[in-house]
Amino acid sequence: MSEKCLAVVEIDQDLCSRCDVCESICPYEAIKRDATGKIEINIQDCQVCGICYSACPVSAIRMQYYTYDNLSDYVNQALEKTKNVDTLVLMCRGNSPSTGEVEDILKEQGLKVENYIALRLPCSGRVPTDFIFESLSLGVKNIVSIQCEDPFCRFKEGTKINTRRLVLARNVLEQLGFDENAVRIVKFSRKAVYDVEKCVGCDKCIFICPYKALEFEPFATPRVLEEKCVGCGACQLVCPHDAIQVKGFEFENVVDRYGDSVAKLKAKSGGPAILAFVCQWSEFSALDNPNCAFEGKNVLALEVPCFKSLDPVHVVNALNCGFDGVMAVVCSSKDCKLQEGRDTAERNLDVMLNVLKKKGLLERFELYEESPRCAGDFNQKLDAFYQKISALSQSEMVVVEAKANVQNSN
Repeated sequence: MSEKCLAVVEIDQDLCSRCDVCESICPYEAIKRDATGKIEINIQDCQVCGICYSACPVSAIRMQYYTYDNLSDYVNQALEKTKNVDTLVLMCRGNSPSTGEVEDILKEQGLKVENYIALRLPCSGRVPTDFIFESLSLGVKNIVSIQCEDPFCRFKEGTKINTRRLVLARNVLEQLGFDENAVRIVKFSRKAVYDVEKCVGCDKCIFICPYKALEFEPFATPRVLEEKCVGCGACQLVCPHDAIQVKGFEFENVVDRYGDSVAKLKAKSGGPAILAFVCQWSEFSALDNPNCAFEGKNVLALEVPCFKSLDPVHVVNALNCGFDGVMAVVCSSKDCKLQEGRDTAERNLDVMLNVLKKKGLLERFELYEESPRCAGDFNQKLDAFYQKISALSQSEMVVVEAKANVQNSN
């Protein structure tokens, strides 16, 4: 692992007070005290959840993503751009895909919020308590934290940790004269949902679910056991009639998003058009700031909730629709936040590769295992793939021109 990767999360030893707060709070036991008493982060085990960063009392932990200053600047700029905004909505990416549905989630909880700033984070547990006070001082009147339900936190303890922090913050704010609803906590986890009119009772979804979250019902649509469903999307992948979906990742929704984009991408410049399917947890910058990550390139990024929900049909269809290349960015087996059922994803990948090979499209697809702890690694892989697809496209143009010249000469 390169030195660049080591710089993503690090401890400033000059500031560190050796208090052990970070070590005690890390969900992955990635922080240890060495023989000399120095606190060190094992970057191989670190999942970049940011919980240690938000808990450090002396700001000795430095991170590349979602720092206190970054979060404050984001809120400040949003307040300057938008009038009459009084609510900040903090969302874990596990319960909030990039397509939104913020209003739907809040409505289900009985909350009506019209003018708000949406701030999407990998985990609610990485929000420092100071940032709550800072946001209120900037002019925000209400803060709503949409957190994953405790058993479904992708970073194990992030939801529980942030809930405790916000409860303490709310108590302090009430003593300072703030409204009791100035800080509100919403628990929500995305689940699979059936369209009973489309379901034919084939039960493929029950067979494939790695979490045993679907239950057979005689002469009826299977039942979703919400206490077990993690919203991974594996069931959606095998349903022949699109009868079970994960909201925000519906099959037709995804098709519309990339199908309508390829012509626009190619019209921007003469470069190839690339579609990138990115797991929510494997790469942060490509999903949260795509304009910067893909600057100078014709790339559209679509997120998937897990490798298990990467539909081979979309890869083949995107290439048929006109995309010059498709790349998939997923977590390694060690880093996967939804460990169960990865073998199913790998079998689907093998089938897809065989199909692409038969169609002569194998060179136009690449799958990369990625982690946000490796700064710049994603950009390097994207550059290499983009150059490869550019070379393929230029070669094909030469062949087409040569054939045209031969026909003209005849």
